Amino acid sequence: MPQTSSSVIQLDDIHLTLGEGASKVHVLRGISLAVPSAKSIGIVGPSGSGKSTLLMVMAGLERVDSGKVVLAGEDFSQLDEDGLAAFRGRNIGIVFQSFHLIPNMTALENVAVPLELAGDKDAFNKAEQELCAVGLGERLTHYPAQMSGGEQQRVAMARALAPDPKILVADEPTGNLDGDTGSQISQLLFTKQRERGTTLVLVTHDPSLAAQCDEVLRVHAGQIERQTQEAA
Repeated sequence: MPQTSSSVIQLDDIHLTLGEGASKVHVLRGISLAVPSAKSIGIVGPSGSGKSTLLMVMAGLERVDSGKVVLAGEDFSQLDEDGLAAFRGRNIGIVFQSFHLIPNMTALENVAVPLELAGDKDAFNKAEQELCAVGLGERLTHYPAQMSGGEQQRVAMARALAPDPKILVADEPTGNLDGDTGSQISQLLFTKQRERGTTLVLVTHDPSLAAQCDEVLRVHAGQIERQTQEAA
């Protein structure tokens, strides 16, 4: 993927080391990457290859040691932590494997409160619309413990989509779900991504899920090993 001005994600020779002393690991080793707007990109590779760390860099949740990270025209190195958090809240939706819902909040509150904290005056109406859009219109007042894993992941997806982000990142979004439920969630994820013209970056161990993406990156030992049009 050549770098162009239409790339919504641009990484230039990024390096990241985690840990200290004997446990220090050079996790990302000179990765350069450009992701075009409105495309879906799958990231695959063995455990420990650096693919989830790469996703966290793209989401602004990990700072790199060197290299350049530019998302939606914003150079992350020019933002302090507050500025980065504000940018992330407006532009990046995140879906995790383990849902990360707040247990003492209802589905509606889990989606609305982040919007409200970002200053959205219409937070609860937007949250209700998003939950209805993912098929949870009847579950607004339910707490996470009262919902199945698939329903919790739908709440997480509604929360990620509610700010209408330019970029959606998903880390093993079907990893905690059974096969049928995982298929429903992945279908919903790609449908919403196409409907909204959002750029999707997806980390997965599942080749069939990666194969639904426009392009697949295989990461090995902190480097991009190859790019393909479908998972291999």
